[in-house]
Parts: sequence; structure tokens; C-alpha cells
Amino acid sequence: MNNKITIIEGPTPNFDSVETDFIMGINGWTAGLTEGPFLYDTARTTLRTFNGEALIERCHKAWAHKLTMYLEYRDPIGLKKEVPIVAARTIDSEDGDLLILWVRQYPEDTEEMEDDLDFDDVDSDW
Repeated sequence: MNNKITIIEGPTPNFDSVETDFIMGINGWTAGLTEGPFLYDTARTTLRTFNGEALIERCHKAWAHKLTMYLEYRDPIGLKKEVPIVAARTIDSEDGDLLILWVRQYPEDTEEMEDDLDFDDVDSDW
């Protein structure tokens, strides 16, 4: 079974934390995506696609067979990365189909943590 959605061309997707995805002061239904026995960050990304409905159908088939669906993409330096998809939705727009994916990332993979690192505080005597 094909359990990957692969980004063939285009830039690395932007992942927005769902913790900042507030609706009326609460985190809505996405709060349930963060629950589980392991520490994950849940993020949302929006992609343009030619046939969003077919991709959603692939997600549903994989999940019905108790398989994990993955988003495969290249990071900014060209290395292949993949993250598990936990929810998906498609929206029709004037520019074509938009695919909204909610994915799980390990906390060390999120850009927010990289931005918090301050390399100026490191002492180096080399």
C-alpha cells in the first residue's frame, strides 16, 4: 500500500505549531492530536495539489488498515525527511486544491527550538 504523500518539487513546507492555532481562546479539536504516550509536537502545513480528494482517500485507506501515513519532503539542504500525518483536509480554492495536513514532529525537529538556541553563549577556545 502506498502510505506516503511525497512533495516532488517546490520549497520545504512550512510547519506551523497547532498550539498557536487558537479559536476563541481554546485550542479546538487539535488539542486531541497532541495526546498520547510520547512527547510530540503537532504542526500544520498547507500544500497545493492537483487532486486533493485522491490524497485524502489514500490517507483514509492507510488509516483503515492501521498504517501510518507519511509526508515525505526535502529539507532546506536537500535531505529526505518524513513525518507522520495525523489528520488531513482538502479545500478548493481559486488557485486549485489546497491540502491541509496535521503532522507529528519530535520536539527537537521543530524550528522553534532551533530559533531558541543561542550560539553566542558558547565558549570556544579554538
